[in-house]
Amino acid sequence: MLAAAGSAALLLGALVFQALGYAPCAMCIWQRYPHAIAIGMGAMLLFALPILPILIIGALSALSTSALGVFHTGVERGWWEGPTSCTGSGLDVSQMSVSELLPSASSNASNLVLCSEVVWEFLTLSMASWNAILSGVLACLWLVAIARHQKVRWHGVADVS
Repeated sequence: MLAAAGSAALLLGALVFQALGYAPCAMCIWQRYPHAIAIGMGAMLLFALPILPILIIGALSALSTSALGVFHTGVERGWWEGPTSCTGSGLDVSQMSVSELLPSASSNASNLVLCSEVVWEFLTLSMASWNAILSGVLACLWLVAIARHQKVRWHGVADVS
């Protein structure tokens, strides 16, 4: 439950930053989906469902958003290329349609954020970097929960310490 609450806090934090005017890029949005899944897994733990699959999915969710955060950090720092759809690299105007070259007036091009640009930093780390670190910690919490569940399952005794 603690790991699911951590995902809820990270997701809420991302939404607060967005409400404050920090528009997310495509990779930022991708990192939110696993948090939503982890929150759902935490909610499912409240019911009498098979616990191990829920814990495994929660751990995989935290690991996947952490991995996305590491990848995004690498794109921001120029360690590797990111997807051309959100980095502005690899743009070939000759292959673009008229509608791509001239976005409609209804589109909000001012909110376009490139994945390779850092829009906010704290202690020299971007939001993607913080997500990678904190989600890695959450993944460890999920893995500890799996280990404790397995210990109880195999030994029949819960370790309360």
